[in-house]
Amino acid sequence: MKKALVFVFAAALATSAFAQGNNGNGNNGNNDANQGNGHFNDQNHVGQAAGQAARSSNLVYHTGGKVIRNAHVVMIFWGSFPSGYTTAMQNFRNQFGTTGEYNTITQYTGIDDATGTTGAINLSNLAGSSSLDYFDTTTPPTNCTDAVVQGEVKKVIAAQGTTDYSAIYEVFIPSGSYSSDGSSTSCGGPNLAYCAYHFNYTDGAGKHVKYSIEPWAGCSGCQAFGNSSLDQEHFVCHETREAVTDALGNAWFDRSGNEADDKCAWSPAPFIGTGGYGYQYEWSNLNSGCIKTR
Repeated sequence: MKKALVFVFAAALATSAFAQGNNGNGNNGNNDANQGNGHFNDQNHVGQAAGQAARSSNLVYHTGGKVIRNAHVVMIFWGSFPSGYTTAMQNFRNQFGTTGEYNTITQYTGIDDATGTTGAINLSNLAGSSSLDYFDTTTPPTNCTDAVVQGEVKKVIAAQGTTDYSAIYEVFIPSGSYSSDGSSTSCGGPNLAYCAYHFNYTDGAGKHVKYSIEPWAGCSGCQAFGNSSLDQEHFVCHETREAVTDALGNAWFDRSGNEADDKCAWSPAPFIGTGGYGYQYEWSNLNSGCIKTR
């Protein structure tokens, strides 16, 4: 199933105009799109949205569910971006895995999708694959469907000649493009319903490649800070932690289908935390509520 971080509808959260994902349905795979939340049947990837108030019930580990215990993040910048933007994203990633904001998820355990080992999620050098960051100077299509995003990840992996199965391949697209999943779109599209999502596909080796789409957060529905870097960092925070705790959509989520970050998306409001970067609150089973750090 696909899970997305949905944007916050005005009627649902009158005090903010943020958006991350949109409610949709899961896709024939597993991940989350910053859209809506929910482990649904094969439909669109925007099946799991953030942007709703925290649920009262704790997350449940579903037996056999896969996580990423020692995660990496490979950033794919597709197109042209403003000066300083790509560096800001890399700098955020480079420190995120050892912060208190990331430590919130080390309370969760599971089977590592890459190695098959069982244990707790660890603080990680997310930049472990920074040498694999990729700058694709071609112009992405205006409408980046999920098939297009997967195609870009596959192209990059083929060009590099290696696959990091402990990584989330995070694809960033510029303001001239938008993401779409079925009839739902991100900022710039005709039917704004989400801000970002994570998902996965099975490659020729029969292994899972985890990825996310990080569309340009240029609309009011996807802005918490009114700053392009801070807003995008906030989405990277959300999608990365959810891809780690629920890599294939079969590990950690509550009885309503909400993943850890979905339960705290937009409410409490995203905040500026460690390093001066943008973050959101995370659900903690130990606290039975949303926390900033641990």
